[in-house]
Amino acid sequence: MKKIGLTLLTAFVGGAMALGVYKLVENKYADSMSLEDKQKVYFASNRSNAPVTSSAGSVDFTQAAADVTPAVVYIRTTYSTKSEGNGQQDQLEQMFGQMFGQRMRPQGPQMASGSGVIISPDGYIVTNNHVVAKAEKITIVTNDHRSFEAKVIGTDPNTDLALIKIDGNNLPIVKLGNSDAVRVGEWVLAVGNPFKLNSTVTAGIVSAKGRSINIIGREDDEDSPYPVRQQDNPTLRKGIESFIQTDAAINPGNSGGALVNTAGELIGINAAIASHTGSYEGYGFAIPINLAKKVLNDIKKYGSVKRGYVGIGFADLSDPEAAKQVNSDKTNGLYVTSLITGGGAEQAGVKTGDIITKVESNPVYESSDLQERVARLQPGDKINITVLRAGVEKNFNITLKADAPVNKTAAVSKSAAELFNKLGASFQPLNAAQKSKFKVTTGVVVTQVRAGGIFDDTEIPVGSVITSINKQPISSVADMDRVITSLRNGRLIITGYYPDGGSFSNVFMVQ
Repeated sequence: MKKIGLTLLTAFVGGAMALGVYKLVENKYADSMSLEDKQKVYFASNRSNAPVTSSAGSVDFTQAAADVTPAVVYIRTTYSTKSEGNGQQDQLEQMFGQMFGQRMRPQGPQMASGSGVIISPDGYIVTNNHVVAKAEKITIVTNDHRSFEAKVIGTDPNTDLALIKIDGNNLPIVKLGNSDAVRVGEWVLAVGNPFKLNSTVTAGIVSAKGRSINIIGREDDEDSPYPVRQQDNPTLRKGIESFIQTDAAINPGNSGGALVNTAGELIGINAAIASHTGSYEGYGFAIPINLAKKVLNDIKKYGSVKRGYVGIGFADLSDPEAAKQVNSDKTNGLYVTSLITGGGAEQAGVKTGDIITKVESNPVYESSDLQERVARLQPGDKINITVLRAGVEKNFNITLKADAPVNKTAAVSKSAAELFNKLGASFQPLNAAQKSKFKVTTGVVVTQVRAGGIFDDTEIPVGSVITSINKQPISSVADMDRVITSLRNGRLIITGYYPDGGSFSNVFMVQ
C-alpha cells in the first residue's frame, strides 16, 4: 500500500513540475510567437461552446454569429481640430464612402467610429488603417461593454490595414480562416458596428473575388511603394487591392469589422463600400485574410511591412484603354512595359513586351491577381510567373528584391497609450549588430514613422535609434510605456542617434 501511495505521490509531483516548466516556457516565449501560433495555442486550450441549435435547416448562421460577435469590437477615435484642418481626413472619408461612421463637427475635438476584430487573446486587434489614421485617442469597447485604450502597433496604408493593441488576457478571438478557399456564391456574415449599432450581424454571399476598385492609395502619395511599380504611369501607383466582394449589408461603422464564413472563420476585414449615397447599395468589399496575415505578422514582428518587389511596370490588358496603348489584342494578363534596372524580373530574364499570364500556375486576369500574391511574400522569396512571348509560354522564377519603404500614417494625447500614439512611430529592440554600429548597450530602432506625429514633425526618420526618454534608458516598447506613464509637466526629452550616427536630444511639450 505504501508503495502504491509513493508511486502516486511521485506521479503527482512530476506532473506538477512539468506543468510549472511548461507555464514558464509558455510565458517566456509567448510574446515572440506569431499571431497564427497564438491562435493555435488559444484554440487548443479553449474548446468551442456547445453548438447553438436552430430550426433554420442547413443554412444556419447562429453558431457562427455566436462565435464571432464577442470578438468584434467598437472603435471610437478622437481627432484634434488641427489634424482635421488639412483636409486629408475629409478626403479619406469621401474615398471610403464615409466608412468612418457618424461624423460630428462641433467646436473642439472631432469624433469617428469603426470596428475591429480581436485576433489574439492578449489583445491584438486588426482594423482598417483609415479607421485609426491620425487618431489622438483610440477607445475600444468590447461586446461585453468593457472599455480599453488602444495603441497603434503599426499600419500599412497600401493594404488599408492596422494592428492595434489593448492590455487584456484570455480575450475572445475570431479564428483565422483561409480566404483562398472562399468560393463565389458561398454564404458569409459581416459583423460590425454600423451607425453605432453595436454587434450587428448581416448575411449575404460572396459576389466576386480578386476585385480591384482603385480606392486604396488613390491620393497622391509619392512615398508609397507597391509590389509592382510603374514609374512613368501614375494611374498604376495605387494600393494593393484584391477584395472579396459581398452583398452582405455593410454600412458606415462596419470598417475594420469581420467577414466570416458559416463556420465562424475570419476570411476578410471589411474595408469599403461602392455607394453613391455613402450607405449600403448592395456592394461591400473586404481585404482577404491571407493577405492580412502576412501584413499583421510583419507589423507585429518588425513594426512595419517588409515587402519584396518584382521590378516591372505593366499595362493591365483587362482595361481596353491600356491594351490599346500597347497595341495588344489580348484581353487578359499584364503587358510588361518597363523593367527596373537590377530588379528581380530583369535578372530572371523577363523582357518588355512579355505578357504575364500566370502566377504560381494561377491565371492572371488583372493586376490584382499578381499584386496580392506578391504582397504575401518577403524580400528574397521566389515567385514563379508564366509569360507569353512571341506566342510561346515561358516560365521564370523571380527572386523578389527588397525596397526601403517609409510607411506613413498616424496617431496622437495623455495616457501612456495616447502618448505612445502621439509619437507617431513604431519600434523594435536593437539587435547585436545595431548596438555595435551605434556603440550603445540599450535602445530601440524606429521601424515606421506615421504622418502627423511627433517623429514626423521633428523629422526623426526610420532607422533612428532611441536610447533614452526623459533620461531613462530605453530597451523595449515596455520601457517606453513605463517612462511616458510617469511623464511630469508635459515635458518629453527624447535622446538618440540618426541613421547616419549623428546624435540628437529633442524636447517636446505634450498636452
